[in-house]
Amino acid sequence: MTTIERNGSDFVVPADLLASTFGLSEAAVRQGMRTNRITSQSETGVGEDEGRWRLTFFYQDRAVRFIIDEHGEVLKRAGFPVRRRTVQETPATTEPRRE
Repeated sequence: MTTIERNGSDFVVPADLLASTFGLSEAAVRQGMRTNRITSQSETGVGEDEGRWRLTFFYQDRAVRFIIDEHGEVLKRAGFPVRRRTVQETPATTEPRRE
């Protein structure tokens, strides 16, 4: 089973886990993380999911999600397509009222 290292409230994910999903080399993953071409989000489990974390990584039109336990063991891994947002897709402001 694969392990993701916990460092306080941070996580250290082996580059090979992301490389295989995104079709990149490990060096390209590291570069993507440094340049924010690969982004991430972490969520802490509550209630029945307490002691688990959901880590999601995004690259272009793909994402990979890892569910890990308190020891960093990967319990579940899923890759899936995502829609890339562009500047034009951000929510528009409300039109001013006409009186």
